[in-house]
Amino acid sequence: MTDDMKTDTQSPQVRYAMVPLRDVVIFPHMVIPLFVGREKSIRALDDAMESGKQIFLAAQHDAADDDPSPEHIYEVGTVANILQLLKLPDGTVKVLVEGISRAAIVRYVQTEETYEVDAVAVNDEPIEEREAEVLIRTVVSEFEQYVKLNQKIPPEVLTSLSGIEDTGRLADTIAAHLTLRNEEKQKILELGSSRQRLEHILGIMESEIDLLQVEKRIRGRVKKQMEKSQREYYLNEQMKAIQNELGDMEDVPNEIDDLANKIEKAGMHKEAKRKARLEQRRAKRIVQNKPDRSQDKMHDIHKPITLEDLTNPDKSQF
Repeated sequence: MTDDMKTDTQSPQVRYAMVPLRDVVIFPHMVIPLFVGREKSIRALDDAMESGKQIFLAAQHDAADDDPSPEHIYEVGTVANILQLLKLPDGTVKVLVEGISRAAIVRYVQTEETYEVDAVAVNDEPIEEREAEVLIRTVVSEFEQYVKLNQKIPPEVLTSLSGIEDTGRLADTIAAHLTLRNEEKQKILELGSSRQRLEHILGIMESEIDLLQVEKRIRGRVKKQMEKSQREYYLNEQMKAIQNELGDMEDVPNEIDDLANKIEKAGMHKEAKRKARLEQRRAKRIVQNKPDRSQDKMHDIHKPITLEDLTNPDKSQF
């Protein structure tokens, strides 16, 4: 419990059956289904159904703890109404609850067979009307931007905020929808006044919006890079297809290089060998320097080149 939280000393302590929650923090005005499987918690629900259908819900520190002791359960929780309870064939219970008000545990009455506590209501300090109006407008505006960037929150949530004029209810409603760790949500639940809760929520949203905007920019850059890679892959595939249609471009240089070896081994006299080498080098230059020749010329280049072509320049295709 935070130091600045004020319990209502004038309100009487009320005894409630209590269910410790593993992985959720319940806020007032929040409607949520819970699946309960631990024997102590099921007994607490049965007791609550027999005594006004109100139950005290408090988060436990460690979700993996099957039998949390009082020191491992948060002191501040929420009094809730049980709207519906259904016992399932596997022995677990599905219960629909609606948060009503915040309260703090004063003492544990029973922890052996079930959980039972005495709790007292938590004060909410009033806010001056003009300040409340400005604070509500600022927080709602920031939350709208947060929802646009955060894909985990349905836009319909914004509609539910339009008619809320109570600062405490607004703070609890927004806090319930923020994607925060349970420890951070518990901290919001424990803050003493709606002004503190709204200001704290505003700070969280501003920080989260900065992070979400960075994340959005990163996603945009990654998407562009992927699109660029896909385009390059597509163009490369097109080039391969064109080359296959025109013929293998590497065959011509290989043929000409092979001719150089054949010239050396042909046993020509000196003048014939000189002319053959000149024609072989000329053919090689033409292939290297004219990548954009027409398809008809390409077809001619791909005709087999012989020693006769090189030694008789007039018959050369080049």
